Amino acid sequence: MDLRKVKTLIDLVQQSGITELEIQEGEERVRISRGALAAPLAGQAYAPAPMVFQAPPVPAEATQAPVEEQHAAEGFVLKSPMVGTFYRAVTPGGKPLVEVGDSVKVETHVCIIEAMKLLNEIEAGHAGVVKEILVENGQPVEYGQPLLVIA
Repeated sequence: MDLRKVKTLIDLVQQSGITELEIQEGEERVRISRGALAAPLAGQAYAPAPMVFQAPPVPAEATQAPVEEQHAAEGFVLKSPMVGTFYRAVTPGGKPLVEVGDSVKVETHVCIIEAMKLLNEIEAGHAGVVKEILVENGQPVEYGQPLLVIA
């Protein structure tokens, strides 16, 4: 998980007023928390609890650039607009929204990304034929991660 994503998550925690957020993607895990403000004891001053986060170092080979370059020649690469969990079908065990070889329009819903208990239907964004699905059902995805190739 890169530092930009961690920064975005920190901003989300600060803006939303939530006190704790924990996200796990495979072996990587990030926990962001801020302490609740308690009334100080008589005669004592207090300072707000600092934001705390843990992020393991990201190896250089873990970047998405090679995947994007590899598939760019094949067609339009649909990237994840958010961090969440990728689902191919509307319901568990249901029929996938699209399969390899299906024709899609710009507004065709091709997958669902669950983020913070909200199901977000993702549109193709490009008309063509689905050439490849790059993510497994139920797999966590990151912002900007390639999901599908449409040619």
